[in-house]
Amino acid sequence: CLSDWSSDVCSSDLEKAAANLDQVFRESLGRSKYEFQARFPDSTSMIGQFSMGNEPSLAIPYIYNRLGTAWKTQKRIRMLLDSFFTDTLQGIPGDEDGGGMSAFVVFSMMGFYPVTPGIPTYDIGSPVFDKVTIHLRNGKDFVLVAHHASHDNKYVQSVRLNGMTVDRVWFRHADIVNGGTLELTMGDTPNTSLGATTASLPPASIDVRPEAYSK
Repeated sequence: CLSDWSSDVCSSDLEKAAANLDQVFRESLGRSKYEFQARFPDSTSMIGQFSMGNEPSLAIPYIYNRLGTAWKTQKRIRMLLDSFFTDTLQGIPGDEDGGGMSAFVVFSMMGFYPVTPGIPTYDIGSPVFDKVTIHLRNGKDFVLVAHHASHDNKYVQSVRLNGMTVDRVWFRHADIVNGGTLELTMGDTPNTSLGATTASLPPASIDVRPEAYSK
């Protein structure tokens, strides 16, 4: 799409994909929840046909970032965290399986997530905390600041990486390893233009050279 198709076709295709993804979260199960659970016991905490309790589903809410509608990732991530990861006995909605579920929560609460295995980049979501500091073994710190973050202010308005404004909702592993500051300004309404151009979409191609994002 990015190299062979026209921008108009790409835009239309991304819109269709985003609409299909929207439908995943509202599609009926086509049977009672008891019948569904009997056949698919690992698919718990359903929203439409999305399962928050099944690890292969964890990256799905972040796919909106790759369709030019990053604000939908931000909205969906906050809803999932608020609904299924509470400080109660029911605070984990499915099998932990090696820490995958907890890793999703920790990453997502900090405000980013490693979506594509093998490509050392992170998609920005909607941070719960107004500041997170990661102390690295090399003695450096990576700091994520979310200005005005709150329950209502879940939408990213702007992104600054090491003092420079960027029009994308992802960053490299190298940005963490080298130390620095990622600043997000949060608000209560979506910024629908942030990360919306095809040029700003996260790298996700099998042609990407991972080392380009890790040094």
